[in-house]
Amino acid sequence: MVMVHMTENTKTASERLDRIVGMFAAVPKEVRLEALLDYSRRLPELPDRLVSRPELLEVVPECQSPFALVVEHDGDMVRLYFRVPPEAPTVRGFAGILHEALDGASADEILAVPNDFYQKMGLREAVSSQRLNGMAAILARIKIQTAALR
Repeated sequence: MVMVHMTENTKTASERLDRIVGMFAAVPKEVRLEALLDYSRRLPELPDRLVSRPELLEVVPECQSPFALVVEHDGDMVRLYFRVPPEAPTVRGFAGILHEALDGASADEILAVPNDFYQKMGLREAVSSQRLNGMAAILARIKIQTAALR
């Protein structure tokens, strides 16, 4: 019998997101903010082609912090790109979570993400309700752009 080890790259977007949500929910509330900040450090920088063409990114005005994104097709995969300043670490952390869980997923997987998944992470105790509203707006914009790719 051959055992197959599933890496993060071979897991579905739902499995990756569930792992992240479960990790946040399991840690004490004082650790959640630090975990969010860890994800802020993991967010990849924009590729040069998007840095030089900022008009390609959609601004999410519901965010308190400057936030912009673009969703692109890459074969059967969806690629996510975010512009978030380092001075907005909690929003940048949320973007890092979305990138880790959803980048490279199919359009169907992204569109199936529950709109309120982040509520299960216990972030209400770590960030303001305005930031949570911004998180909802970011996910909504990702889904709108993803749906438009189909």
